Amino acid sequence: MVRHDYQFTSESVSEGHPDKVCDRVSDEIVDLFFRAAARDGVDPYRVRVACETMATTNRVIIAGEVRGPDLGPKAIEETARAAIKAIGYEQEGFHWRDAQVEVLLHKQSADIAQGVDAGGNKEEGAGDQGIMFGYACRETPELMPAPIQYAQKILRIISEARHAGREKALGPDAKSQVTVRYINGKPVEATQIVVSHQHLDPDLSSEGVAAIVRPYVVKALPDGWITPKTVWHVNPTGKFYIGGPDGDCGLTGRKIIVDTYGGAAPHGGGAFSGKDPTKVDRSAAYAARYLAKNVVAAGLAERCTLQLSYAIGVAKPLSIYADLHGTGHVDESKLEQALMDSMDLSPRGIREHLKLNRPIFARTSAFGHFGRAPEDDGAFSWEKTDLAERLRSHLA
Repeated sequence: MVRHDYQFTSESVSEGHPDKVCDRVSDEIVDLFFRAAARDGVDPYRVRVACETMATTNRVIIAGEVRGPDLGPKAIEETARAAIKAIGYEQEGFHWRDAQVEVLLHKQSADIAQGVDAGGNKEEGAGDQGIMFGYACRETPELMPAPIQYAQKILRIISEARHAGREKALGPDAKSQVTVRYINGKPVEATQIVVSHQHLDPDLSSEGVAAIVRPYVVKALPDGWITPKTVWHVNPTGKFYIGGPDGDCGLTGRKIIVDTYGGAAPHGGGAFSGKDPTKVDRSAAYAARYLAKNVVAAGLAERCTLQLSYAIGVAKPLSIYADLHGTGHVDESKLEQALMDSMDLSPRGIREHLKLNRPIFARTSAFGHFGRAPEDDGAFSWEKTDLAERLRSHLA
């Protein structure tokens, strides 16, 4: 039985969170390979990157498998340092200039390559097996679940202020959490707000940090959502001076729920960052979000969950599943067929439709891969609703 009155919580983390530092470095390297491919005349469909990063006190280790343009360790190291500098790390324990960067990238396995590459009568196959989910709902204008959308927005606008030089007391590392009350299935208010933000003055109190961040939280949430009953927790440990990888080791791909729907929808389990779009963990999750969002934008349902499944080396998805959660105006089996007809869901088809063979991935590494505005250079193309009218007409 569907619940209508309840509370739900989602968290987010900033670009300076240790895991997000690693996501950023890994995605910058994906972008580097696509930029180098364009520069050197390498077919972007031949680019392969599976890049993992670990960061700790003044140490960064980059490992994985690549194929494409010839890029040596120096270019990789410079890219990592530039990413860390852009985030804002110039601390004694983690500094873009002083950190030791170790590059352990090697060529992609020939066994994997033969399964993924096209050749003869064989289509390009998926880079791995797995399941991917997409989700959309009418809780926010971005068709995202409210708790994660606003948890992301809080940290994004604080980060923008920090980069603009308006909040010099704040460091790069931060976390947020928003608990939302639902009445009759609709989000109506924030009951609990958590913000833990690194500060650069070791003597700045929790109250001082709260005075800085509170206006941004108010700005991020809808009017009326913060009430006298809203409970605030700002730097509840009392101090957050040591941050980033100096305070906690970071790894690529550990924030998969932050990256997607904040726990409001299923997750297939695969991380996104550091992977080129032959890896369906990333590209098919983008496609599933794109299709689910277009279903909701077309007015076919108030909520939509989609699942896609793939096998390594196999081009076409093994299955597609749609769940409209009792809010749909169409038969779900007919919707599944319409979605398969509306888009080529092979790895190559997804890359062509969403134009993923380009350096657009570093900006996805923080503040969520979904619920973002499509950009002029093709970034966040999976957030477009250009299939809505076609789906509406097809299922009328």
